[in-house]
Amino acid sequence: MSGGNPAGVDNTFRRKFDKEEYLERARQRERDEKDEARRGKDRGPPVQRQPLKHRDYEVDLESRLGKTQVVTPIAPLSQQAGYYCSVCECVVKDSANYLDHINGKKHQRALGMSMRVERASLEQVQKRFEALKKRKDPASFSEQDLDERIWKQQQEEEEKKRQRREKKKEKKV
Repeated sequence: MSGGNPAGVDNTFRRKFDKEEYLERARQRERDEKDEARRGKDRGPPVQRQPLKHRDYEVDLESRLGKTQVVTPIAPLSQQAGYYCSVCECVVKDSANYLDHINGKKHQRALGMSMRVERASLEQVQKRFEALKKRKDPASFSEQDLDERIWKQQQEEEEKKRQRREKKKEKKV
């Protein structure tokens, strides 16, 4: 005992690893991972979502344009500043981000749609073309209609010019 340390004291300050304990932990972790993988397979088939489709409503972005709103920190989500998405229950601060949100993956998934588009058949495309042709039927359009529209537009332009002149006169007086 000439070193000055008592015989039973560990003074190496190094961590001692119990190899058996760590081997047992590794085996247990491997067993848990295998069990988890088995449970994942037993969940059944993945959820079948509808293909992406057109919105059947108009997105209203202009209703709040140029309006001011008082912002309070205790207001519910639906009354906070910005655009509120009732499907995802979130608030988006501006119209561009709101459009990105409603066209995005998270929102579409919440609606039950996948981001895949259904492939159109030849018949569907032909029907769509027919519907568009009927809506824009060139036979119902005549030169008389064109003349009337041009005349109405000229009248409106003249009226606007007259109103501008009157405003300028009012400003001068």
